[in-house]
This record gives sequence, structure tokens and C-alpha cells, in this order.
Amino acid sequence: MEYEMSMTGELNFFLRLQIKQNKQGTFVHQTKYTKELLKKYDMSDAKPLTTLMTTSIMLVLDEDGEAVDQWEFRSMIGSLLYLTVTRPDINFVVCLYAHFQALLRTSHHQAVKRILRYLKHTLKYGLWFFASFLLSF
Repeated sequence: MEYEMSMTGELNFFLRLQIKQNKQGTFVHQTKYTKELLKKYDMSDAKPLTTLMTTSIMLVLDEDGEAVDQWEFRSMIGSLLYLTVTRPDINFVVCLYAHFQALLRTSHHQAVKRILRYLKHTLKYGLWFFASFLLSF
């Protein structure tokens, strides 16, 4: 089967998903959305990280830690949950940190910022749907 394009033209952007199509397949990513998140949470100039989470610090309820703004944390988690559509690599960590929304402390907020720093390092990650795979269905 040959590569076809609809009458309305090639699909490039849909519901904050960026879509690139070619003969090899379709690449879906959210680079623009990720850059907007980094800017929204003042992380555009943050140092990028190559790892998503650290193994040396264990997140716990931390009832004695300093409380932080729950609205911003919940907003960050919600934004990151939407990003998991094309970024399954962050899905586990985002869902793990979402458990701390009720009793939020500085350590939890820093952990979520670490995700944003990792995203800065991996801006161009997304999902490839190879044409040969799609044709087999």
C-alpha cells in the first residue's frame, strides 16, 4: 500500500499532539507542549537531567517537611499526565508522585521538578508507528 494523504491535507497538529507522517510511518510527539510546560513552571533554564528519578532518595509522606502550594503541584501532575499520551517513559513516575497530592511537601515538589528537567533533556521523544506494523492489522 502506498503512502496516502487525505483531501484536507496532511495532519500535523491535533489536540496538542504533533504528528509527522512519511513512508516509514507516523511519529507522534508533544515537543511544543513540553516546551510550554517548561516555560509555565519556570524550568526553561533549568539544567537537563538524563535520568527520570533518583534511587538515592525515597519519597515518603514526610509529615514533618515544609508544606508547599498544592495548586501548582496538582497543575504540574495534571499537565504531566496529559504528556504521558506520547511519553510512556514517564507514566510510572508521574502516577507515583500523584499519590502525594493530599499531604504535599517540598521533597515531593522537587521530585516533580526533576521530571521537568528530564523532559528538557528528552524533548524530542515520542511514539513511532511504523507503516509495516500498521499494515499488518
